[in-house]
Amino acid sequence: MSAGTYNVLFLCRANSARSIMAEAILKHEGHDHFFGYSAGSHPRGDVHPYAQELLQSLGHDLSDFSSKAMETYSEQDDIKFDFVFTVCDATANEECPIFPGSPMTAHWGVPDPAAVTGSDAEKRLAFAETYRMLRNRISIFTSLPFKSLDRLSLQSELDKIGQTSPSENRE
Repeated sequence: MSAGTYNVLFLCRANSARSIMAEAILKHEGHDHFFGYSAGSHPRGDVHPYAQELLQSLGHDLSDFSSKAMETYSEQDDIKFDFVFTVCDATANEECPIFPGSPMTAHWGVPDPAAVTGSDAEKRLAFAETYRMLRNRISIFTSLPFKSLDRLSLQSELDKIGQTSPSENRE
């Protein structure tokens, strides 16, 4: 696969936390080579307040972010995706629409911070941990030597990234 610019779609069930965070991270760390998008199979309709709070505190501009259905992207021709990553187990097990561009896919599941119960501090910690895990995986992804990887090797690397443990950093 040649180096260039890549469109990446992150999918999650509600598209309110994990996929939104992944989109924000990639938009920040993509360095004009990666463009991030997100969508959900059953979108919540808004960005989760804890995700919004965390992302804003880390300097992410959320003005273009919204919770939207994955069909938003499957029914248009103007964005061709190179990669589609599921970040929750529920979406990984659902039937996804066909996206233009024949994207490579991988499952990068991380725990749902919105499902955490407890104090506000415990919930905020769960969102911060999810952000950290996603940032780690995205950093590994954006550091891959795309010029030297054929499609099969790249797929293997994408799958390995999805199995990266929360404390592991392969950079």
